[in-house]
Amino acid sequence: MTTAATAAADSAGTASGGVRAAYDRARAEGRAALVGYLPAGFPTCEGAIEAAKVMVDAGCDVIEIGLPYSDPMMDGPTIQDAVHQALVGGVRVADVFRTVEAVAATGVPPLVMTYWNPVDRYGVEAFARDLKSAGGAGLITPDLTPEEAGPWLEAAEAHDLDRVFLVALSSTDERIEKIVKVCRGFVYAASLMGVTGTRGTVDTGAPRLVERTRAAVARTGSGLPVGLGLGVSTGAQAAEVAGFADGVIVGSAFIRRLLDAPDLPTGLKDLRLLTAELAAGVRHPVVP
Repeated sequence: MTTAATAAADSAGTASGGVRAAYDRARAEGRAALVGYLPAGFPTCEGAIEAAKVMVDAGCDVIEIGLPYSDPMMDGPTIQDAVHQALVGGVRVADVFRTVEAVAATGVPPLVMTYWNPVDRYGVEAFARDLKSAGGAGLITPDLTPEEAGPWLEAAEAHDLDRVFLVALSSTDERIEKIVKVCRGFVYAASLMGVTGTRGTVDTGAPRLVERTRAAVARTGSGLPVGLGLGVSTGAQAAEVAGFADGVIVGSAFIRRLLDAPDLPTGLKDLRLLTAELAAGVRHPVVP
């Protein structure tokens, strides 16, 4: 499958329009966007690049590239296993940027999802500069609060990068509005309390969280889309989430395909099948 976003690659062969544009293209097609996550360096640096390209080709509109980190407080056992393999394999920040560059060349916007410590250690301005140079669209920062994000917001503005913060079921309406005001690209709604991982059902609080976040978006007038993540692993679940959210974010289910495969070619084949199933799901939303 060739995605609309792939066709939107500019003449330089880099991602065009950013994350918001990818969401807008999906909305224009009457569907939610499919956002896929994989950590850089898993199962190998080259394998991660191949996997990301397969996910793009099979229907992902946005790719989240995880920056492997030794203390992943939000990630469940599946992502922890993948990140551990990447770290043991010697992945470096340079490999993250190399993966970003490869995804950007497909025309699909790549976001880096990272805990804040690696960015702080690298240097906020330098990280923003090198991410932009690689063709990155921005950062998702699960453990960075708006109150502590000043240097990042300044660097992101200087380098025209998206900044995606998370809202959760436990967030008050006032907190959601504060987070929405500093977001650019989209707002990440985390629909589960706890760590990442596939679930048998979508959390029943998810539609209400999206509704509350959209109300906050409306008050700011930004029109930002709201993507929902954590727990989706099947086309049916993707269709269910696509019925009330602007984006469906999937991570652990993709990683599980690679972890369970006996070799990379088999894993890539399974990854393609799952991506196609999820891409079909977001195209057939279940209206609540």
